Parts: sequence; structure tokens; C-alpha cells
Amino acid sequence: MSYFHWIVGGILVLVWFSRLLDAALGMPKVADISRPEWGRRPVGSTRNPRVSIIVPARNEEEHIEQTLVRLLKIDYDNYEVIAVDDRSGDRTSELMDQIASTPQAQGCLRVIHLEALPSGWLGKAHAMWTAAKQATGDWLLFTDADVLFRLDVLRRALAYAESERADHVVLFPRMIMERASEKMMIAFFQTLFVFGHRPWKVADPKTKDHMGVGAFNLIRRRVYDAVGSYQALRLEVLDDMKLGKIVKKAGFVQRNVFGDDLISLRWAKGAMGMVDNLTKNFFAILSFQWPRALVSAFGLAFLNLMPFLGIWLAHGWARLPYALALLSMFAIYVGMSWMSDIPPYYFVLHPISTALFTYTVLRSMFVTLGRGGIVWRGTFYPLEELRRGMV
Repeated sequence: MSYFHWIVGGILVLVWFSRLLDAALGMPKVADISRPEWGRRPVGSTRNPRVSIIVPARNEEEHIEQTLVRLLKIDYDNYEVIAVDDRSGDRTSELMDQIASTPQAQGCLRVIHLEALPSGWLGKAHAMWTAAKQATGDWLLFTDADVLFRLDVLRRALAYAESERADHVVLFPRMIMERASEKMMIAFFQTLFVFGHRPWKVADPKTKDHMGVGAFNLIRRRVYDAVGSYQALRLEVLDDMKLGKIVKKAGFVQRNVFGDDLISLRWAKGAMGMVDNLTKNFFAILSFQWPRALVSAFGLAFLNLMPFLGIWLAHGWARLPYALALLSMFAIYVGMSWMSDIPPYYFVLHPISTALFTYTVLRSMFVTLGRGGIVWRGTFYPLEELRRGMV
């Protein structure tokens, strides 16, 4: 039995320590544009590039007013905001029009009202495609209706983009977490993110690592057109990440950056709120393939639960590899705590969040297969159509 534990523990140590080492060496390479040196005008520009901020919204009456009011106060002198009401059934449309009628919105905010969704499109992708067709900016910034912008965010992001000659800039948001369960789940998600997507490799044109974040996808207009616009992503559930994928695949310069509180949002209310949010996404991440979902659920449970179980099940020195795996895992939590508001002691809740994420992967698979598709913001999208439209 001890041989079993040495083999299993050795695998776990190798996986966790290699990822820890990779992240420790790579993360410092990711720029933080909240630092003082990025609070300047874009390099080499006689004028600030024009930016079109595109905000799609469906039934967002809780957030849309605050988001748009903040956007209208941004410390940048050459931008427009295009807000899209995507068939909302609440007061979203009314609130957009009220804000657009205020003096500070004149010449800066335009509102588009969509009454119907054409076949072969997801609602959000269609809303952003429609807005981009009317945009006048040299840059397009795709964001969400619940994101809070700090007033200097555009100035900093453009200074970095022009300095790096980047074509696509992704800014990681600060998560607003009001409950311990939200911190527990987001801590696990960040750990999972380090495994699945290496932010420090995105800038390397030799790798396939790519990035996209729905809260802040800033892309040059000519690059957006060159990769096929949102029409190429019209049936993509993961449109933000897939935008990053097609940009990287086409050979354009992609960068992702940290920014402290330059943008912030509350992703979900409580642990089960996150489970509900990710139920739509996880099966899509796995290309709607049930064998991949089952293997992923097993792998998720094995890599994240086995170190905790092994330390109790093994005896004597056979506990050593499990202990080293746990130490590597804890070190990742410590590293993440430097970039977020989650203390490293949330590591002790890792088994609980593992169980919830494993459940979410399986739930996403069963719910999607059972329905024959996904329901997103009140609209049903058939599974076969989603599979055909994947990038």
C-alpha cells in the first residue's frame, strides 16, 4: 500500500510544485497598470486614440445606472459609450434612456434598443456586434453592465497598449466579495485558472495561451475587423475567451494586465450563485463533450482532494509527498493573496470548494444534455447549434 501512496503522492507533488514554480517565475512578468508609471498619456500620440466602450445589457436594472454614470465620468477626452438594451423585460431600457437624456451624456452616450434576436446568434454576441458596427473608435472596449470603472482606467490602459504596441489588452478585475463563501469559491477558481490558463504566457507568440475577460476586452478596431468581428463568435458561449483565442491565433499582439481596483465587479452572490453562473459555462469550456466532462470532473477531484485525503490515509514517510503537495498548494494561495482580497488561510476550505466545482462540472453537463441546450438570460439555445458554432 505504501508504494501506491508514494506513486500517487509523487504525481501530485510533481503537478502542484511544477505549477507553483511556473507561476512564481511567470506572474511577475504580468504588468500592473495601476502603478504610477502608467498614469500618463499614451506614448507617441499627438492625440488620445478614440475609444468606443460597448456595454450590452439584458435585464440589468440593478446595475446599469451605476455603471453608465461612472463611465460618463471617466478621465479621458476622446471616447464614446454605446449601451445596448438586448430585449430586456425590466427597467433596463428606461434607465438607459433616462441617463442618455442628461446633459453629461450628450455627445458621449448612445443607446441602441434591440427588439428581436436573429437566428444563429447568441444575444450578447449579437448585441456587441450591432454596437461595434456603429462605433467610431480606433479602439473598441467590450465590457459588461455590472462593471465599475475607476476614472483613470482608460488613460492607463491606452498608455500601456500604445507603449507595448499591443492589439488586444485584457484587464483582470478586482472581485467584490461580501461573503466568506464567495471568497472560498473565487480562491478555488483562481487556482483552477492558474492550471488552465497561464497569464504569463499570453505575451509569448510561440505559445497557444490566450486570454479574454468579459469585463475588459480592449481591442484595436482594425484587428477586430481582421479576425472576423463578433460575427465569428456569434454562437460562442465563452465569447470573451474566444475573442482572445482568435486574436492570438491570427498572430496579433495580446497582453493581459493586473490593475488593482481599476475595474471591479461582484461576480456572484454566495457559493451557489457561482455554481449557477458556471453551470452555463463549464460544459461549453469542455466543448460540449460528455467524456471530457467526466474526465475533467475526475481529474479535478483527484488533483485537489487527494492531497488532503492522502495525508490521513498514508502512514509514516509515505505521507511526505502528500505534505509537499499541500505545501505547494498553500504557497499558491499565499501568492494569490498578494493580488486579491482573499487571505491564504482560505486554503483550509479548498476541499469544500473542490466538491462544489466538481459538482458544477457534472451539473453543467447533465443540465445541458437534459435540456438539449442552454438557457441564457431567458433565451434557449439548442445544443447542436452551439456545437456547430464553436470556434
